[in-house]
Amino acid sequence: MSWLPLSFGEPMVLWGLLALPVIWWLLRLTPPRPQTEVFPPLRILARVLRREETPQQSPWWLTLLRLLMAALIVAALAEPVFNPREKLPAEGAALALVIDNDWASAADWGKRVATAERLIADANSNGVPVLIAFTAEKPNAEIGPFDAAAALDRLRAAKPRPIPTDRPAVYARVASALESLPGASVAVLADGLAAQGDEAAFNTLLSKNAARVVWAVSDRLSLTGLTGADNQVDGFALTAIRAPGDPAPAQVTAGAFDDKGRRIADATLTFAPGGTTATSTMAVPFELRNDFAYIALDGERQAGAVRVLDESSKRRRVGLLSQAEADQAQPLLSPLYYIRRALQPFADLVEPSSVDLADAIPQLLDQKPAMIVMADVGTIPEQARRRLVDWVDKGGTLVRFAGSRLAAAGNDDDLLPVRLRTGERSLGGALSWTAPQPVTEFPKTGPFADLAPPTEVTVTRQVLAEPTPDIVERTWATLADGTPLVTGMKKDKGTLVLFHVTPEATWSNLPISGSFVEMLRRIVQLSRNQGAAVANAEAAATSLAPYRMISADGTLVPPTPDARPLVPGAGPQPVTLENPPGLYGSETGVFAHNLLVGDSAFTPLARPEITVPVTTIQYAFGEQRNLKGPLVTAALVLMVLDTLAVFWMGGLLSRRPRRAGAAATAAVLLIALGALIGHADVARADDAKPGDTEAIGDISKTRIAYVLTGEPGIDSISRAGLEGLTRFLIEKTALEPGAPAGVDISKDELSFYPLIYWPIDPSAPMPSEAAIARVDAYMQQGGTVLFDTRDQFANGIGADSTSPATERLRDILGNLNVPPLEPVPSDHVLTKSFYILPEFPGRFAGSPLWVEASLEASNTENRPVRTGDGVSPIMITANDFAGAWAVDENGDPLLPTVPSDPMQRIYALRAGVNIMMYMLTGNYKSDQVHVPVLLERLGQ
Repeated sequence: MSWLPLSFGEPMVLWGLLALPVIWWLLRLTPPRPQTEVFPPLRILARVLRREETPQQSPWWLTLLRLLMAALIVAALAEPVFNPREKLPAEGAALALVIDNDWASAADWGKRVATAERLIADANSNGVPVLIAFTAEKPNAEIGPFDAAAALDRLRAAKPRPIPTDRPAVYARVASALESLPGASVAVLADGLAAQGDEAAFNTLLSKNAARVVWAVSDRLSLTGLTGADNQVDGFALTAIRAPGDPAPAQVTAGAFDDKGRRIADATLTFAPGGTTATSTMAVPFELRNDFAYIALDGERQAGAVRVLDESSKRRRVGLLSQAEADQAQPLLSPLYYIRRALQPFADLVEPSSVDLADAIPQLLDQKPAMIVMADVGTIPEQARRRLVDWVDKGGTLVRFAGSRLAAAGNDDDLLPVRLRTGERSLGGALSWTAPQPVTEFPKTGPFADLAPPTEVTVTRQVLAEPTPDIVERTWATLADGTPLVTGMKKDKGTLVLFHVTPEATWSNLPISGSFVEMLRRIVQLSRNQGAAVANAEAAATSLAPYRMISADGTLVPPTPDARPLVPGAGPQPVTLENPPGLYGSETGVFAHNLLVGDSAFTPLARPEITVPVTTIQYAFGEQRNLKGPLVTAALVLMVLDTLAVFWMGGLLSRRPRRAGAAATAAVLLIALGALIGHADVARADDAKPGDTEAIGDISKTRIAYVLTGEPGIDSISRAGLEGLTRFLIEKTALEPGAPAGVDISKDELSFYPLIYWPIDPSAPMPSEAAIARVDAYMQQGGTVLFDTRDQFANGIGADSTSPATERLRDILGNLNVPPLEPVPSDHVLTKSFYILPEFPGRFAGSPLWVEASLEASNTENRPVRTGDGVSPIMITANDFAGAWAVDENGDPLLPTVPSDPMQRIYALRAGVNIMMYMLTGNYKSDQVHVPVLLERLGQ
């Protein structure tokens, strides 16, 4: 029986309400017990003429109270439910729950579990068993049938996995189990994404023994994922995708994080109306890009929105060097032409301004390259040679190409991987008996092991290596006759590589082949930090152990027990339960295994053609509320009120009772108070005005505020800075401020905060006149605003500066009643309110801190502290205080100081402590100079 939005589990009990008139009649005929009086009898006689001893009937209000109590009890026994839901078709021989628990279900997994719990509850009420299967679990996982309790246990133990679904295998198992349970109900709780093999999977599941189907879907497919993050020349190129069908434009923000989880870069990707792909570039220096460990989309709590990066995503600076002048008329004959074309897509190339090796080599080394490529460089000057050898020993990678100069230069054991024979070897010439030699299979121990040998490449000339016992170990590529084409060796921490042919297509056509590009890319990988371990692992095709995994909600976690080693291959590897997305390898090198590939797309799952009855439901939490408990509680409260009313009418509360009676009455009052406290709280909540709770929270603790500029980067630094200052205050002083508060000066109440930090940014909107007037009133009423232009290296506030931040500050101050200002004098209270400070640096140093000028203050030798009442309503700096104070969740600094000096950050935090002590104590420190005079007057 249902009367929306109210239903009753036992509606027949409501017939008991018909007894209310009879109860009314009985209550009216049963008056309360008359009052009793104690001697003296004269008092009884004095009042007997004015009051009835026994009323004829119960008062109307007491009768109404008792009727209401009876009605509440009857209603509670009828099992009332507010906002009831319709019962789902979980009946028949069994209920088969097929649930997608892949990465796409992680964002709203709680709703899916709540929906499945309701289905199991309905199956339990119908007395049917439950089969429960998850499409992202092991294929051999048990699926039932179970009773309702066991099914609930399995449901609550399940969790989303960071892998795609395997519907064909799981649906086939469920269909096989339903063969013995004809007429079952099948509930499909899908993630909304189409996958390969869906049509056959649904045909298998629904074509046999399914009497009815429950189809659960999300409101809309709102997933966004990252399919590409490529480190290009000008920045990190990002590609994101979303499901089709959304006509509105959308923006998502991607953040780049280092291996400690610190955010170090941002980019915004914009989807056009109806578009499914968005691209953007993180234009940051490549040194910073090399610190990227993973990139994640903000607000997307699923594995598809995270992309981990390995060494192949990091760029390195490569220096190019040649003794030959570039021929502009014939660029194809330039020694560095093909090398530039091969390296430019994945490295930052630098070249010296001089061809003189004595100047060129130091110029390259000063730019700290990871690798240097020398195209036919002969004898190296001794001073430059010593620096080059030291660079290789410390980890540099030197790649050399042969030529006539190298062949004539002689051997150099410190800068060549093998000893060379004098002169060159010519193959296939008119005076030669040999033919041009092709390239054979690459050695299995080298970095080119998994590359296919270039069948089109032949060599006509080369420099030969002297045969030595270790020549085989140092050979990375060979010709068909067994002579080395590429040799390499480790030298201390560095690497030496020699191509035994020239870098232009004169001795060989290798430079114009695709293999040349891939070979140089592999060598660049070797030049990177920890790159050798991963490169060799890939080359040998060995398995890489799980290192850090991406969980279903998009966070990096330790490897799960199900994860197994990954064997990298030539193409993208499938994401499975044994090989979930994440990083594989070790601290010495990792391999990135991501969920989405470059051609991934989000295709909405279409409901298949179903011949049996279908019920479509939405994922949602249960909203029904059982009212039996509240109604019984209300009846008990009325019962307590009835008891108190009877005591009062009987006179027990109007005269002094005996001690035992007083104790009983006190107990009843306490019970009544406990029963009514909830209603009193509701009444107080009803009497409260909007904003009262926030106001009480704002004034319960001292809080520092910052102005919300509307620029997310500036506001986040302001908040992180004030959080860092708050931590320092709690650690170093007795003050324990609350969390920093961001305020909108146009509408928020400012009087709650003793200090407001205002970072000036010219790109932020200019405050309105009304907002500036509110700030002016705040300053006039005793508050202080700390303006920070953060432009110390753009002339600062004190000079005739025309920086945009300074100009914006002048525009704001032009509408305020600003007193005369002066830099903080050496004897000002601010210099000694807590710490002794000669200056007030921030992230930058050098700009003074401007405060209200103390024009009439005297400063004698007896008064080291300046006089004058009040606190400066305005402070101005250009040193970027918040940038110096800003810390992350672990308490580590977010931004470096300029110059990089750890003590400068300490002094900046001390400056913040002095400012807060000055704000909270006023001229208390200044007044201390009067103590000797006061003690003298008091005769002490």
